[in-house]
Order: sequence, then structure tokens, then C-alpha cells
Amino acid sequence: MSVAWEAMDNAPAGAGAPAPSPLHLALTEALKGVIDPELGENIVDLGMVRSIAIKDGRATIEIALTIAACPMRNTLEAEVRRSALRLPEIAQVEIVVGAMEQAERSALMARARRLAQEHPVNTEIAPTTRILGIMSGKGGVGKSSLTANLAAAIAEAGATVGLLDADIWGFSIPRMLGVSGELEVRDKRILPKERPIGAGLLKIVSMGFLSDEDDAIMWRGLVLNRALQHFIEDVAWGALDYLLIDLPPGTGDVAMGLARMLPRTELLIVTTPGLGAQKVAGRAADMARKGNLRVAGVIENMSGFTCDHGEFYPLFGEGGGERLAASIGVPLLAKIPLDPSVARGGDLGEPTVLSHESPLAIIFRSLARTIVTEVAPLVDMHSCSARLLAGIEATIDDTAPAS
Repeated sequence: MSVAWEAMDNAPAGAGAPAPSPLHLALTEALKGVIDPELGENIVDLGMVRSIAIKDGRATIEIALTIAACPMRNTLEAEVRRSALRLPEIAQVEIVVGAMEQAERSALMARARRLAQEHPVNTEIAPTTRILGIMSGKGGVGKSSLTANLAAAIAEAGATVGLLDADIWGFSIPRMLGVSGELEVRDKRILPKERPIGAGLLKIVSMGFLSDEDDAIMWRGLVLNRALQHFIEDVAWGALDYLLIDLPPGTGDVAMGLARMLPRTELLIVTTPGLGAQKVAGRAADMARKGNLRVAGVIENMSGFTCDHGEFYPLFGEGGGERLAASIGVPLLAKIPLDPSVARGGDLGEPTVLSHESPLAIIFRSLARTIVTEVAPLVDMHSCSARLLAGIEATIDDTAPAS
């Protein structure tokens, strides 16, 4: 978005847009020194400066923030004022603050993604590692328990799987996987907690290793993004086949920060069958598309409950996964039934996928097989892909009911 020039000093009246004066150009250049701390780019090139008007030594600068209640508003206003007053020709500054429209936010996120691709964050995550963000539009859809079971299923088949619990406020992965203790630091790098599973290995990082389980995390946008950045940049992940990221629900700061810091992330959208949950999950998919992240598929969780005498009850409605997948043009990867063993396994730190006699374990392994063979196969690691496929097929065959 280009800056609009208005009411320029000594500009003659007449039709057509006048050329910017040297003072306007100087002020624009000065404003390029104001950096958005979350995106790491100046506010002019990000399109946050809508217009500049200068008359009789008074500059009126209109800036557009991503949201009206942006926590960085006061900081950015102070920096804009300070930069403008450095010019001796400007004695007064009026700052008009507005909120970006959707098209402006989309353009900003597209630029942020391009910058991230050109200047990626410093991380040990290898280019061959497949990064999957598990995302939902709202809480309560079982996203974290699904992530824990999917990570365990892929690891059980022989992969090394990183699991980043990016739900900073609502961390639950450590309890679900039965891993505890404080994170260690070696050579200024955070060491993930490790849990061997089958022939593979889980490497886990979570706020749950840095905070008591009962303590509230009361952080806002910029601090949340910094925490996510530390977990991405400062962790000694080592060699990973997959990195699964358990995202907080919704389309807020952490999800947008992930799009900037790890632009090659592919998203799996989790919904429950009901129409309301489906519509909210659709917003998460829309955010992903506007942030130029690939949506790899939809998973419907809590698809219904089958009682002991075999009758099926669609407790949360029907068809949400199919409708969402069709509306955004991606495959429906799995329908996970509602099963008490998921909650029980999460409470005990033993994911239900590790219960070989469980029918639900077979469903999770089938989803894992779809992930490693169709959705996100490993790049240039054919022997490893074959190993994963063979491992998953073996565990499915071992638990399949006898014919």
C-alpha cells in the first residue's frame, strides 16, 4: 500500500495528484526507522502508514494497526512522533490511528510471509523436517489429545517426532504424554524432554516444563510471540522427521506468529461434527489461507459415540468434517469417534494409541499412515518413509480383529 500525500506545502491547486515534496519524502524516510517489533519490518513498507499531510510545520500522520486494540499502539505512536520531530521543519505532530481492513491485513501477512521466507529465523529444524500445525477454531474440540495421540502413533512406527506445545496459556501435552520435570539448557540451547515410543522417539517442549500446572499464564500478544520464537529458535531439536505443533484455539497472535516464523508449516484443521464448530473451524482455515499457509486436511473429532450394545449416537451433530473439507477444498483425513479412553489415557499420561487392543488405536494409526504416506511424506528419505509405513502397517495388523 502506497502512502497518500495530502495538503502539501506550496502545492499548486489543480487536477491530478501532485508529486511529493522533499519534506514529505524526508518524513517518509524517517518513518522507515519505525519497526514493528513483532514483524521486524518498518511500518512504511508494511503498509501501516496510510497518509501524510504537512502544513505550516504541522504533520498529520495516519497509521493503520492490525487491530484497534493492538498492545503495541502506544509504543508505535511514540516512535512515529519521535521520528517525525527529528526533522527541523516539523514542529507539531498529530497521529491518527485506525484499524486495518481485511484486505490490508491480508497484504501485510503476505509480505510478512515473504520476508520470513527470505530471512528465516535461526533454527535447528532441518529443511527435510515436515512441520504440521494442529489447529482449531475454538477450544474443546479435543485438539491437544488428538495431537498427542498422532505424535505417539508416528513415533511408534519408527520416526523421531518433535512436539511443540504452542498453546502457551492452556498447555496440556506434558500430562497427556506422562512427561514432567524442568527443561535443561546446554550451550545456550533448550533441550527437549524425550520419551521413547516403540521404535521411535518423541521430543517435547512445552510451557508446562517451565510453569506449575496450576499457575495461570497471563501474557499478551508480543510476549506470546517471543515465547514461541524462543521455542523455535533456541531449542536443540536435533534430527527430526516430523515436528507437530499444538496451536492454541482461534486465529490470534500465536497462529499469526507461526506463519511468520515457520512459513513452511502445513496445517491440519480439527473440528467436531456440529455446524457451529464447523463454521468456527472454517475461520481458522481462512486465516491460514490469508497467511499463505497450506491447509493439508481436516480431521473430525468426537464424531459420535457407540455404546456397549452397538448403537451409535451422534452426540455433537453430523457432517461437520465433510462440509468443512468440501468448503475449503481439502481432504477429510479421519473421523475420530468419541471414546472415554482418550480422556483416561490423557489423565494417566499414556495415549490411547499405545493400547494395542483398542479399536481407537487402530483409527489413530490409520490417520498416522495417511499423514506419512499421503499428506506429508518425508522428502528424499525413501528408506525412512518405507520404515514408517512398514511400522504403522505392522501395528495395525497386530491389533486388527481376527477374521
